[in-house]
Amino acid sequence: MGTIKELSTLLTNQIAAGEVIERPSSVVKELLENAIDAKSTRIEIEIEESGLRKIRIQDNGIGMTKEDARMSIKRHTTSKLYSPEQLFRIRTLGFRGEALASITAVSKVTLTTSTGEESGVELKIESGEIKEEKTVPPLKGTTFLVEDLFYNTPARLKFVRTLQTELAHITDVVSKASLSHPEIAFVLKNDGNLLLQTSGKGDLLQAVAGNIGPVNARKMLPFHGEDEDFKVSGYTSLPELTRSNRNYLSIFINGRPIRNMAIAKAITLGYGSTLMVGRFPITIISIEMDVQLVDVNVHPTKQEVRISKEQELSQVIQKAIREAIQGVQRIPESIEDLSFKRKVDRVEAPKPVQQTLEWQLKTPVVESSHIETPSFTEKVREEVEVLPVDDAPVQEKNTIEPVVQEELVDSHDDHADYLKLAEKIDAQPFEKEFPELHYFGQMHGTYLFAQNEKGLYMIDQHAAQERIKYEQFKVEIGQVGRVSQPLMVPILLEFSKKDSVKLEERLSLVEEFGIEMEPFGQNTFQIQSHPAWIKKGQEKAIIEEIIDFILADEKITVAKLREATAIMMSCKGSIKANHHLSEWEARQLLVDLAKCNNPYNCPHGRPVLVHLSNKDLEHLFKRIQDPHQSKRQQFE
Repeated sequence: MGTIKELSTLLTNQIAAGEVIERPSSVVKELLENAIDAKSTRIEIEIEESGLRKIRIQDNGIGMTKEDARMSIKRHTTSKLYSPEQLFRIRTLGFRGEALASITAVSKVTLTTSTGEESGVELKIESGEIKEEKTVPPLKGTTFLVEDLFYNTPARLKFVRTLQTELAHITDVVSKASLSHPEIAFVLKNDGNLLLQTSGKGDLLQAVAGNIGPVNARKMLPFHGEDEDFKVSGYTSLPELTRSNRNYLSIFINGRPIRNMAIAKAITLGYGSTLMVGRFPITIISIEMDVQLVDVNVHPTKQEVRISKEQELSQVIQKAIREAIQGVQRIPESIEDLSFKRKVDRVEAPKPVQQTLEWQLKTPVVESSHIETPSFTEKVREEVEVLPVDDAPVQEKNTIEPVVQEELVDSHDDHADYLKLAEKIDAQPFEKEFPELHYFGQMHGTYLFAQNEKGLYMIDQHAAQERIKYEQFKVEIGQVGRVSQPLMVPILLEFSKKDSVKLEERLSLVEEFGIEMEPFGQNTFQIQSHPAWIKKGQEKAIIEEIIDFILADEKITVAKLREATAIMMSCKGSIKANHHLSEWEARQLLVDLAKCNNPYNCPHGRPVLVHLSNKDLEHLFKRIQDPHQSKRQQFE
């Protein structure tokens, strides 16, 4: 007898469910898509224990006949696709014919449906098989009751996160559905508590306000654009309203929520220089196109797509957003948003690319600096914890790359992931040896030049001050909770539905970090106090960054959060490119750098300075000939 056997229907459905049904939100997504495809105008979602105990989705769509209801739970059965040609002209959200079979394979399902013209049917399904069938009154629509999810696949339950996390994912699914279909009324309840409700009147801005809050919705601008192939429309935030990640970019193609980096990049490029580096807008964009220009049959979740003429689409998006923000009054509407207009000591400018000379450089080993001069920067504490970093390898080449002045950006700050940067820091001790440097000049307001008896040193002023401030902030943030600054007027922060649910679960971590925060209405939180080290005028921006760290990593600890915050603060607070220092300021920067535990690398691991020895210079100017060359070769 052979060893190859045909798998049972139940087993194949359970295997398919592993790809399609990853968590409770996957069930909600698949059933919502079916309800939308059924031309529903009202959809109600009720869940218990974040969907693990019960998911009930009721719609008023076209419903199913008894025969269709029985057929629908079988694998590879659908009413939306009949021929291979239609696979590339899909207009519905669902089409695979796997969702219902996968759901019934890992849960107990009660399906009730009717077309409204004849009596309906109620099916009780368990492990993919119909256990009971009965006739019900002809109420138009369909109701799915999913109970005891993953009851027969206990291994899957081990990978389910906390109830609050799963609830956040479900909320995100329903929120995106309400944004892509404002003409449908959605109601979401968890354990009897109303989480989300939309009117279904077709007003997208109302749906936006229901998801991100009315205060943020008032800072949204409508936009639209089109060409022969694409039509884009939606709302995007004023340049003053941004986030530190792309989680607030909602992209829809023909009503389908998708993820696409090219479109996300096009949105940010549309803002040009009005958007700070490392910041992202809040955008809801709807894209209409011919179904033949997009392939949605890429992944079982149907969230990844391939787009023809992607470059042309990006141009349409950029133009639409650029036109929307042109001529907009950029004066913030409230005092709390005026932090950037306060007087500062230094002028912000575009951030530089770290340029290094690409030949073999020798590590400087000379005496430590003992220069005593007053500090123009904030005093760096002496007792700073040792901060080791990854050593950046230097490539060996025989040529020098020219310094390009146009479009200088600080590459490590573009889309900076401070959590990952903090984790990359090596744990090995670092021996401090720093040369005594004599400053003599500055180039392009970006690089400092210094010398000693061992040769020439080039210092990146931004990276240098980043290191100085990082070690300072690491000490101050390490004292979090000891000194708290109460606020006479609380700071109000609004978040999306998904982030609000996640944040409620992690308020204890926020408080442990020294921020007193509590819910204040729907999707809104108020800050009562914060650590004293946060500078006046920067409270809202810094706290938003910290909360973004907490929301981005479910396993984040206070220690990791302190590390990431220190890196973020040092980067944002350091001098930028094209800022010319006085001779006294430049000299003092080198003095402060010499006091650091690791003066050779910024917190991101980039080099702070590079060294050109006297011999290196002599080789460059051919003052030293290659000893392997003959005298004839030297003069040829």
